[in-house]
Amino acid sequence: MTYDELCTSIQDYVENTFSTTQIDVFIKEAEQRIYNSIQLPDLRKNVEGVITSGNKYLQCPDDFLSVYSIAVYDPLLEADAEYSYLLNKDVNFIREAYPNPNSTGTPKYYAIFGPQSANINELTFILGPTPNQDYAAELHYFYYPPSITSEESGGMTWLGDNFDSALLYGSILEAYTYLKGDADIMTNYRQRYEEAMNLLNTLATGKDRGDAYRNGQARIPVR
Repeated sequence: MTYDELCTSIQDYVENTFSTTQIDVFIKEAEQRIYNSIQLPDLRKNVEGVITSGNKYLQCPDDFLSVYSIAVYDPLLEADAEYSYLLNKDVNFIREAYPNPNSTGTPKYYAIFGPQSANINELTFILGPTPNQDYAAELHYFYYPPSITSEESGGMTWLGDNFDSALLYGSILEAYTYLKGDADIMTNYRQRYEEAMNLLNTLATGKDRGDAYRNGQARIPVR
């Protein structure tokens, strides 16, 4: 389902005409609700960066929401470099374990420290111990992909292409809530949305987390 098709369907279902600004809000609210309810593969992103010797802070990407993993390795070793995955800790733990910022070594721990000094809207990691040399870092993290409403997406997203029922009914719920619609019809839309979300959850946290070789194929007992 493309953006244009989604807009048309929302207005047809609720039998009301909305402005582009209004309908974009409905869709974005639905996307945010879905993305924070189910961990879809489409929400994972990898970036590489550099951890600087003597600097215990590492800036988060601008679209960062939460961490899946952080790994560091020696870039000078190239193909022979071994990834070392950092353990998530509280800032207090890192401060207590490494009270002297001049105590250096290969980073073992990280924590979300707080806003960046240059941009309070973005976050920063603190590392422990302070890096003893430059390291390459690989961050695997949760983010919001471009909205289907954005020019960047071209009016198409993974969710719209592969599970448009969740996006459609989520958007209809937002639109019908805005209209303060009939309670019985709202209940029906909510039920359809929840059914779509259950199917999407089966895909994202079930089928995408295993395979037939290891887990076997799903079977229904025959009597």
